[in-house]
Amino acid sequence: MSELDRHDTIRAVHWRGDRLSLLDQRRLPFEETFIDCRSAAEVAQAIKDLVVRGAPAIGIAAAWGVVLAAQNDPLALDQATRTLRASRPTAVNLMWALDRMQGIGSDAAALVREAQAIQDEDLAANRRMGELGAALLDGGGVLTHCNTGSLATAGFGTALGVIRSGYAAGKISQVYAGETRPWLQGARLTMYELVRDAIPAKLIADSAAAHLMRSGAVQWVIVGADRIAANGDTANKIGTYQLAIAARHHGLKFMVVAPSSTVDMATVDGSAIDIELRDPQELLGIGGRRTVVDGAQAWNPVFDVTPASLIDAIVTERGVIHHPDRHAMQALFAPGHG
Repeated sequence: MSELDRHDTIRAVHWRGDRLSLLDQRRLPFEETFIDCRSAAEVAQAIKDLVVRGAPAIGIAAAWGVVLAAQNDPLALDQATRTLRASRPTAVNLMWALDRMQGIGSDAAALVREAQAIQDEDLAANRRMGELGAALLDGGGVLTHCNTGSLATAGFGTALGVIRSGYAAGKISQVYAGETRPWLQGARLTMYELVRDAIPAKLIADSAAAHLMRSGAVQWVIVGADRIAANGDTANKIGTYQLAIAARHHGLKFMVVAPSSTVDMATVDGSAIDIELRDPQELLGIGGRRTVVDGAQAWNPVFDVTPASLIDAIVTERGVIHHPDRHAMQALFAPGHG
C-alpha cells in the first residue's frame, strides 16, 4: 500500500448494477449505513436530503440516477432528469453531469459507461489536484472548512485531497477543521475522514478561525468549491468568505481546490450565482432537538461567494491559477482549451 493509499480508504458512492448504494452521511460518524436508491426520484431525494453531498459526489450520484431512469422507464428519462436538476441549485457539477448524460441518449448500457467514466475521471482528477496543490505548500498547519474529501467526491477529495497529498509528502504537520454549522460537516465528516486515515487533526469552532490564524499555527486555508465563476469568484459552504477575509488580514494564503467541472464560464461573476436557502429549522436545533426559543426566526443560506481578489490559488486538474481573474480563467477554461 502506498503512502497516499494509506490515507485514502473511504468510498461513499457505489453502483450495484440495479441500484445506487450511498453512504448515509447524515448518520456519520457513529453509523456507517448505506441507503439503496432504485429510481431517479430516490436519488434526487437523497441529494436533497444530504444523504450524499459535496459537489462532485452530487454530480456522480445524479449520473447514476439517470442510469436508473433509463433502466426503469426510458420514456420518462426527461422528467427524471428534470427532477434530478431541481434537487440542489448551487452545485454546477450536478448540471454538468446531467448535461453530459443527456448527450448520450437513452441507451442504458451507454449511460452506464458514461456514469462510470464520470466517477473514474473524478477520482483521477482528485489525485492530480492533490499533487498540484501539495506542491504549493511549504510545511506547517492548514485550516479547512466543510467536507471536501472522499465523502464529497469519487474518492481522495479536492481540498482534502491536497491535504492528504501534503501530509503524505511531509508538507503538513497539523490540520485544523472548522465545525461547519449548521450541518456540522467539518465536525462529523472531515474529522471522521482525517482520524480514520491517521492524519493529525484538531476540530475548532467556526468562530475560532481568526484567533487560530493570529496564533501562527496555520499558513494556508484550503477549501473546495461548488461553483467557480468566469472571473474566479467562488461559491462554497457558508463561512468560506469570512475565512478568506480573515486569511488576507493575517497574511495567510487561501487555496480553492475543485475539478474543472465546477468552473462555470457562463456565470460572469459571483453575483450571478444562485445561493441556496435551506429550511430555517436547520438552524434552530441540533440533531433534531430544538435549541432556540419558540417563535424565533432564522435565515439559512448554505453557501457564500468569495471574491477572486481574496484567492491566492485555484487548483484544478488542468492546472493552477495564481491570483485568479477573468483573463487567467479564460486562458485555462475557454471553450476548446484542455
